[in-house]
Amino acid sequence: MITVTDAARKELEAYFADKERGAIRVYLAPGGCAGPRLALALDDAGEEDAAFEDGGFTFCINKSLLEKVVSVAIDLSDMGFMVEPSAPLEFGGSAGGCGTCCGGCGSH
Repeated sequence: MITVTDAARKELEAYFADKERGAIRVYLAPGGCAGPRLALALDDAGEEDAAFEDGGFTFCINKSLLEKVVSVAIDLSDMGFMVEPSAPLEFGGSAGGCGTCCGGCGSH
């Protein structure tokens, strides 16, 4: 399930004001030292995706990713869209991408 706050919906409406509304994918993006994170991209749903409607927008997410995150909340912050899973992202190893958050990824 995907839910969208009013602030995020208004931002999406502004973006699509002069464009055709396409599907919006929730996907797992690499996160460097912070580890993986959920993000948004324009992309059509495929056979391995679940699709949801919210406020006139279609969102899709890979079914196996949805099983891991359970549900997704999309909000807006000063930095852009925040895409938050209801279950923590746990994809092997530590939460961080390189384990040396203060030392720069890949350098010890």
